[in-house]
Amino acid sequence: MARASNLPVDPARIAEVIDGLAKLTEPGRPYTRRAFTALFPAGRDFLDGRFRAAGLETRVDAAGNLIARRPGKKPGLGTIMLGSHSDTVPDGGRYDGIAGVAAALEVAQALADKGIDLDHDLEIVDFLAEEVSIFGVSCIGSRGMAGVLPADWLSRERDGLTLEQGIRDVGGDPARIAGEARKDIAAFLELHIEQGPVLETERLDIGVVTAIAGITRIEIIVDGRADHAGTTPMGSRADALAAAARLVSGIEALAKSLSEGPGHFTATVGEFAIEPNAANVVPSRARLLIDARAEERNAMDLFAASVDQLADGIARETGTTIAPPRRISENMPTPGDPLLLGVLDAACETAGASHRRMASGAGHDTAFMAKVTRSAMIFVPCLGGRSHAPEEFAETDDIALGAAVLFNAVIQLDETLSQESV
Repeated sequence: MARASNLPVDPARIAEVIDGLAKLTEPGRPYTRRAFTALFPAGRDFLDGRFRAAGLETRVDAAGNLIARRPGKKPGLGTIMLGSHSDTVPDGGRYDGIAGVAAALEVAQALADKGIDLDHDLEIVDFLAEEVSIFGVSCIGSRGMAGVLPADWLSRERDGLTLEQGIRDVGGDPARIAGEARKDIAAFLELHIEQGPVLETERLDIGVVTAIAGITRIEIIVDGRADHAGTTPMGSRADALAAAARLVSGIEALAKSLSEGPGHFTATVGEFAIEPNAANVVPSRARLLIDARAEERNAMDLFAASVDQLADGIARETGTTIAPPRRISENMPTPGDPLLLGVLDAACETAGASHRRMASGAGHDTAFMAKVTRSAMIFVPCLGGRSHAPEEFAETDDIALGAAVLFNAVIQLDETLSQESV
């Protein structure tokens, strides 16, 4: 798909960063370098060395984010920021996040190669712990930079280590996070592998991300009655599992219907447990946890209302008791900034990259950066849509074309935002 010739960026330098980080993995576990574990500082040291070799100034902010800076010609005008994350999930993270950091660094290097000095400061950021960390929470660095990291998270503990100490160990300053919200960032852009099959299937180079889907998790408890599995007539049972199975099928049908609408929608029963979980006992209780994701908020509201009705109907028909479904967590959709989406579309045209607009079903640091500045993302294809697995793979030329889009976007943004400030 991608075309490496005549690009303003160097694919070889991108590959060197990705390959260098790939070598820093737990033995026998490609590619594993989780935040707050022994190998993570080695990855940070590698990146810091690459940033400095590119002539960038480096620092770690209060939230533990590694930041590389290229000063602009007009101090105080603001910062254009690019970046992603270098931490991984267990057993699978060669490109997820890392491609975005490598592409962002290459933009800075390409600007230097061509002698282009921006009016704005340019910063490249490696956010701390975008993936779910050993503390059970994610996007720690971007939440901190946006000033929305919950204070009580700092006391979370794993194996004698608190999150507060973990941030301190990577060079952060937890005491200053509460006042960290950045006010100087003029725009933020993130490149990421798609983590899905759309671009590859449609043979397109770039996805311009219209929105990061909101995520709602809904818990449902089904109470039935425990009885002997061999002596209780089938028509006399209140089987919690049988009722829960009907819920799962109904939830899938609802999600498929909503996915045919104008916006991205998915719903998955990802956790399921029954009691007493014995072969010769009719199940007395079942617990389901739904992960639902929607680009448009009205679709999520419709889904939740439909699940309420579904549960009520199944309870009446099965003789079970189903408590009102409970939303245990909720994040709103994050739309891409309209100005940045237009700039990215134009940047794709300049780079000769085929592209389409699309939503992200996965969460990203961009969702938190959008709380403090204009923010948007682009996707590049990945093989088979696979991610969070050792088989995760993206062509260097595809990432390089994405970096070229970022390069073009940064130049246009620098000019556009400079004119706005006049």
